[in-house]
Formats: sequence, structure tokens, C-alpha cells
Amino acid sequence: MTATVTEPPGVDLTHRQVLQVLGGLMLGLLLASLDQTIVASAIRTIGDDLHGLSAQAWVTTAYLITSTISTPLYGKLSDIYGRKRFFLAAITIFVIGSAACSFAQSMYELAAYRAFQGLGAGGLFSLALAIIGDIVPARERARYQGYFLAVFGTSSVLGPVIGGFFAGADQILGITGWRWVFLVNVPIGIVALIVVAKVLRLQQERREHRIDWWGAAWLCVALVPLLTIAEQGRSWGWDSGRALICYGIGVAGLLLFVLAEWRMGEDALIPLRFFRNRTFSLTAAGGFIVGLGMFGGLAVLPLYLQIVQGSSPTESGLQLLPLTLGLMAGSVISGQLISRTGKYKIFPILGSVFAAAGMWLLHTVGVDTPFWRTGVFMAVLGLGLGLVLQPITLAVQNAMSAREIGVATSSATFFRQMGATAGTALFLSLLFSTVGQNIADAVRAAGPTFQQALADPANSAVAEALRGGADLNDTSFLNGLSAVVAYPFKAGFSQSMDMIFLAAAVVIVAALVIFAFLPQIPLRTQSGLAARAAEEKAEGRHAAESHPEGHRVVVAEHVGNHEIGVHRAVPRPEQS
Repeated sequence: MTATVTEPPGVDLTHRQVLQVLGGLMLGLLLASLDQTIVASAIRTIGDDLHGLSAQAWVTTAYLITSTISTPLYGKLSDIYGRKRFFLAAITIFVIGSAACSFAQSMYELAAYRAFQGLGAGGLFSLALAIIGDIVPARERARYQGYFLAVFGTSSVLGPVIGGFFAGADQILGITGWRWVFLVNVPIGIVALIVVAKVLRLQQERREHRIDWWGAAWLCVALVPLLTIAEQGRSWGWDSGRALICYGIGVAGLLLFVLAEWRMGEDALIPLRFFRNRTFSLTAAGGFIVGLGMFGGLAVLPLYLQIVQGSSPTESGLQLLPLTLGLMAGSVISGQLISRTGKYKIFPILGSVFAAAGMWLLHTVGVDTPFWRTGVFMAVLGLGLGLVLQPITLAVQNAMSAREIGVATSSATFFRQMGATAGTALFLSLLFSTVGQNIADAVRAAGPTFQQALADPANSAVAEALRGGADLNDTSFLNGLSAVVAYPFKAGFSQSMDMIFLAAAVVIVAALVIFAFLPQIPLRTQSGLAARAAEEKAEGRHAAESHPEGHRVVVAEHVGNHEIGVHRAVPRPEQS
């Protein structure tokens, strides 16, 4: 029987108690990470079955939009009301959305259900990271890092196998195989709910704040049209009337969001004073660019393996293991060295170098590239990811007040996810806007052997499709073509993907420049709970001495060499 963990604020947990809490967090992370790997390995089958592979960007982008927008809201509310209830709510929403996805009858309907699912996903990663920040000191966080890596490693192995099995099955228990990709989340989610409800018992005092609903609303107004045009620009036209309307609404929403945050002050969804903190502003900008380049490029990788290399969903998922192993190696190396030295600045810089190099190397792959070479390139990219992602999260948690770990973590995650959302939409849009012309060029460049094969009556449907423009919403026809006839199609896709990998490499170089200016602040040796209690005690003593009558004061919080002004309500001595 699993024991519950209840500790008063400010008390550091024992190793055993931390592991109990980690058990619940790992189930939540497994739910989210397994879903990503399963869906990634099955998305081509889903797109072909629903006749809308080019609408894949809608399915991915809808999920990322809602998870991105909800992330800072989870962080802010959990700082005020406590983490547990919102972590449970995130799991519940995610499970309901997963079940709904299994009933989708079109790619756009699936996108709508994925959007609802994303509302839950926004809290799974950010709250798990915030809870770890609460209970584990920054210098010791690497000690527990292996448990999280075990989750991602397990999902990286099981996800492609499970996703490929479901995608490859016509029916299971009377239900189309790929629909089980989403249904499998339901039992996992139910177990996660039970375990988290029982194990996670960290006390957190409720703080009275206004809820920044207007900020959340204007953030939606800003992001939705901008990300919509990122996905639809190729079909609408980047300077069309609809595109200009989206630009206008997005910019207006962004301005109104900033105004709402300024008016809310300390209660803002993302307090504007955060940007006066050098570490926060640089990790936010660098995280956005990293998300734009890395995750935008990664969205194309499974399609390369399946369409160009002809791998099955299961095979392509397993072929991504070098990427996962590289990521795990980078995370372990950076975590252990940070724990021993207390230095973190060098790792985002090195990670950006490896990630840019990995993307550039992937830019050189083609139809005839052997997998061992592609695997090495993916491992280099994964190493870069591992060296970047953990240290920048650690840096922002360490640089902000311990009382604001939730909103600081979720805000940093928000900017990275926003970059990933924009990158996925833009790069997939770029892929499908260029692949048609590249296929046509490859067909014209094909030799007489291709023309002779195309003249075969068995390939009359392909010849007719080429004359009318091949329908790339369903690429399953490639599986039935001979190698000679299929080659120009694969070459066209490969050329478009190579261009995207190159663009991603250039974007990541910009992140490298930003991370070079990241300050090095001594890491805390207290857990977030203990540091928060110490801050509140020191603040109350200072405020009581300086303002015995009791009122709101501006308290200078020092984090490293940084000073943050925070407005706090201070009671009279007799009230405390």
C-alpha cells in the first residue's frame, strides 16, 4: 500500500518521500509522452484513412495551441491554490479528450478533439516540473532525473510499437485499429488519477489573488489567428485578404494581452516584471527559437522515415530511438555535471551547437541514404536537445522567487511550446507547399526507365494522377508502386524535407547567440518549499519592522545578483 506524503511548507522531503511523489508525477508524464510517440508513429495511417494527410498540421497545431495557451494558466493557478487539484484536472481533461479523439470521422473533427485534449496536456508537463522544483533543490535535481528519463525512454520504445500495432490493424474488438491509439490513454489516465490522488499530499497555503481571465482571453485572440495563418498561408496566400485579417487580429490580441498584463500587475498571467529578469527574458526568447527550430524540424522526421524510406509506422517509431538515446545521454550528462559543478550556462550553448549540426546533417539525407547514417545524425540532434531543454528550465526556476516556481516554469514552457507550435505549423505548411513542384521536377528529370514503367497499363492511375496533379492527402498509393515509379515521389518529398532541416538549423543558430548571454547564477541548495518559507519569513520580519502599521509594500527579493520588486500585503504585528 502506497503511503501518502504530507509535509508542512518549508520542510525538505526525504529521499523516500520524494520517490513517492515522483511515482505519481511519472504516471502523468507517461500519459503525455506515450500519447505523443503513439500518435507520431500512426499519424500517416490516420491521415490516409481520413483522407487528409496534408491536414496533419491542423491535428498537431490544434493540440499545441490549446496546450500552449493553457500552460501559463495552470502555473499561475497552481501557485495560488496548490498544484494537486490542477494536476488532477489536467489528467482528467486529457483522458476525456483522448476518448473523444477515437470517435473522429475527419481530420478536422480529430483536430477539434485534439484541441480539447491539449487543454489537459498543458498542465501535465509544466506542473510536474513545478512540483519537482518545489520538493527538490536545484543542485540535487539530477539525482532524480533518471526516473523521468526512464519514462521518456519507455514511451519512446513502447509508443512506436503500440502505435504501429494499432495503426497496422484493420480492427480490434470491432473498432478501427488506429482509434485505439487514443483509447489506450483511458486506462493509463485512470490509474494516474488514482495514484496521484493518493500520493500527492503537499500542503500549500492559498494566496488571495485575482484571476487574469482577460489576459488568458486576449492570449487566445492573439495566438489562434496567427497560428491559423501559419498553417493555412500556403492555400490562402500569405498576402490574401483572410491572411491580412488574421495578422491584424493577432497583433491586436497581442497588444491587448500586454495591456491586460500591465493592468493586472502582480496578478497577471505572466507578470511583465519577469522580463526585467535577464535569465527569464533570455530563456523565454531562446526557448521560443529552440522550439521553433527543433520541434518544427522534428515534425518532419517521422514523415521522412515513412514516406521516403518506406518504413512502417512501427518501424519508423523504433528508428527514432537514436534520437531518444541522444536526448537521454544529453540530459544525463548535463544533469550530472550541473549537480557536481553548479554551472549550467555552458550546456544550452553546447546543446544548440549539436542541435544545429544535427539538423544540418539531416539536411543531407535523401532517398538512398542508409539508415545507419540517418541514425547517427538523429543521435547528434537528440544530444543537442538533451543538453538544452533541462538546463534552461533549471535556470529559470533558480532565477525566480521560490513562491513563483509554478508561473515561472509554466511561462518558460509556454514560450518553448509557442515556438514548437509555430514551427510545426510553418514547417509542415512549407513541406506541402513545395513538395508538389519538387515531385514534378523529379518526374521531368526521371530517365527513360521511369517513362517506360509509367506507360505500363498497371500504372495508368499514377500517370493520370500526375497529369492532374497527384493527390498528396493520401500517400498510401506509394506502397503499391514499383521502386522505379515511386522514386520521383519520394525524391520530391525528400527535397522538401531537406530544405526544412536546413531552415531549422539556421533558426537554432539564432538560439545559440541568445544563450551566449545567459547569466550564471549560483544554484539554490534548498527545495522550493524550504526557500519559499525562508523568503516569506524574512519578508514578514523586514516588513513588520519597517511598516508596523500594516499595508502593501514593495519587497526586494534577491536571486543571485538580481533584484525583483514584489508587492505584498503585510499585516500589523498584532494580526500575525
